[in-house]
Amino acid sequence: MPGSCGFNICKKNDNALYLSAYIFICKTESIKKEFQNYMNIVPKTGFSGLRENWQSDLIAAFSVSMVALPLGLGIAIASGVQPMAGIISAIVGGLVTTFFRGTHLTINGPTAGLIAAILASIEVLDDGSGKTLNYVFAAIVVAGALQVIFGLLKVGKFADLFHSSVVHGILAAIGVIIFVKQIHIALGTHTESTHIVDTMIDAFYQLPNANPFVLVISIVGLLLLIFHSKISYKFFHFLPAPMWVMILSIPFVYAFNFFEPHSLNFLGKSYDLGPSLLINIPDNILDAVILPDFSIINTLPFWTSVLSIAIIASIESLASAKAVDKMDPYKRKSNLNKDLVAVGISTMVSGAIGGLPIINVIVRSTVNIHNAAKTKWSNFYHGALLLVFIFLLAPVIQKVPLCALAILLVYTGFKLASPKVFKHVYSQGIEQLLFFSGTLVITLMTNLLVGLFGGLLLVLVTHLLLAKMPVRRFFSSIYYTESKLEKQENGNYHITIKGIANFLATLKIEKLLNQIPYGANATIDFSSARLVDFSILEHMYEFQRSHAITGGRLVISGLENHSSVTDNKLALKISRSAITKLNHRQIKLKGLADSYGWNFKTGSRENISYFETFHFFKTRPVEKNINTILSEEKGWEISDIQFEEGGYHLQEEYKTTLCLIKAGEKIPKFTIEKKAFPEKYLNLWRHRDIDYSLYEKFSNDFIVKVQDEKAMKEFITGRFKRLVKRSTVIHHLESNGEAILLFTDNLKLSTLEDYADIAKFADAIHKLIQKKAVSSSEVGI
Repeated sequence: MPGSCGFNICKKNDNALYLSAYIFICKTESIKKEFQNYMNIVPKTGFSGLRENWQSDLIAAFSVSMVALPLGLGIAIASGVQPMAGIISAIVGGLVTTFFRGTHLTINGPTAGLIAAILASIEVLDDGSGKTLNYVFAAIVVAGALQVIFGLLKVGKFADLFHSSVVHGILAAIGVIIFVKQIHIALGTHTESTHIVDTMIDAFYQLPNANPFVLVISIVGLLLLIFHSKISYKFFHFLPAPMWVMILSIPFVYAFNFFEPHSLNFLGKSYDLGPSLLINIPDNILDAVILPDFSIINTLPFWTSVLSIAIIASIESLASAKAVDKMDPYKRKSNLNKDLVAVGISTMVSGAIGGLPIINVIVRSTVNIHNAAKTKWSNFYHGALLLVFIFLLAPVIQKVPLCALAILLVYTGFKLASPKVFKHVYSQGIEQLLFFSGTLVITLMTNLLVGLFGGLLLVLVTHLLLAKMPVRRFFSSIYYTESKLEKQENGNYHITIKGIANFLATLKIEKLLNQIPYGANATIDFSSARLVDFSILEHMYEFQRSHAITGGRLVISGLENHSSVTDNKLALKISRSAITKLNHRQIKLKGLADSYGWNFKTGSRENISYFETFHFFKTRPVEKNINTILSEEKGWEISDIQFEEGGYHLQEEYKTTLCLIKAGEKIPKFTIEKKAFPEKYLNLWRHRDIDYSLYEKFSNDFIVKVQDEKAMKEFITGRFKRLVKRSTVIHHLESNGEAILLFTDNLKLSTLEDYADIAKFADAIHKLIQKKAVSSSEVGI
């Protein structure tokens, strides 16, 4: 919000952020209108939100339930419990959690992240009595009770003390465990190995013994998962990829007759087939209920299981909630402590009837957001739909082979620990790769709890060595620093951070940040900090983004006096004098700018949150904006940007070049997109929540959506059409009402050869808008 408009902010219903109606200075009508528009579009909460948004929430819930059904079954089987345990937890997550939680668009249910914890619990609680699963469900109930206590004690804030690289290392280890445990089922092989490394090696040696009749189903499923988003045929997008994996596996079951035990020959070898390779669920959901047994509650293995489940579930749930907040197009904030109570209560209910622990799940939450859900009721609908589906589809599910669900989890496990994940972590600094990899190895060699605290110890020791300080002074520099908040004479706020700013200092620094009033301008000065950790910088930039929504401006300064091993803005910073050197691309861009008389700067624009006024970036946070070439005279700038798609461990990072053209006056809001532009990234047709309509009078080569068709007809002249059609660099144009955003290609940075064409197009558009403005003023418009 521009600085000419002041306003108050209050919280209502403890979870939704609203702007109060008090505007004490408002110089322009456009700002007042923008304020009123914001007030109107934020969905209502409670039963008012249910009445207002039931259609959009129900449509989103249908898509979510189509993803939740196969994943719930697969997660349960991979966890070593009955398949219905995953569905029970998903149903409870929808029907129970919705009424207690403090989040808006998250989906609650079972998660692959707890597979390792449940498997470990089964192993340590197996006393030969035949009651192992009863003990495990008792541990789940007690873990849920612990989470309720965590929430009531308001310990949600302590989730920030767990270093991000360590948490991602835990998730990568879980991914490896899932992959290794499920690959044998996908191959149709068997192993006697119990250690994760031995099981992985065994999978390689067992490849020649793979069952071809099982393997063909797994391969078809894997291809569907990989290429589903790239298939242009719209029929395939009616259902999500996991549902297609289940559906298309059934014809193979009939073709190979999995319904009765028998053998089939292939290349001279015989392979066993039969009902044991199919999902086993009861016809009646009540038959799946398993009651917990608390008779071993006084044993160490029981409490080890409880702590593992409670801690891992809480960390992942809170991290997912924060990731979903970043993707929420309405920028609402979750009440994390209230949410801990909610998932704890529902986990207790789930465990009491034979279900898995319940958390906020990022995969289904992302599907929920991309299908235009508006309120928490989409989570309730998803639970209700699953209840209906399991009653109606039980006979069909019983015909799905286990390998189809196994390949879903193999794919999920691979994505959690893929080379791309390692590359992304490495881009944040070699030290982050050390923390990530170290945590992964410790976890695989021991267990989740040891991996978590071992990873944190590794981070702490590394920081101690990098800071080159005695141990006592090191910890004093974390907890007993002179970091402070000051209010300056001009009304702005200044925070000085001193000493060691690492993950242990998060709560202390957050306390200072929370004293900054909504809408205020502030500066965070790190120039006196000896070390600034990745986790602190991650928190700072997130606070900067959220504070901008309130109308405030937060400047992060002092980092120019620090150095890091990579130019990633989140990389760990060590205080020392650094010589700034231009990289190869920057040298070329500066030379290009000088030759044309343009300005060039390497740093980020101060108001990076401005990109969020464009619909494309409402759910795709811009992380970095650098290497800007600009023409102040013509009102445009061309920048390299880095933005995120998705959240948490499913986060994808993209770099592209875009051009921002300032109109200088009010123009219609629109989106113009080449039909070749990857639908996967724009999801234009899924944005049902914006009041845009299809405009079909432009060109057959472009998809055009407009907010005001009449205004657009006046804006689109013959010359404007020709400019767009003839341009070789345009893939996507979007107006936010006062500026136009031009995408060249959202998957790569533009070459220097493209810059001249982009600038030429920007000059022409700017000139056209100015000419139209002059013409309008002459006729008194």
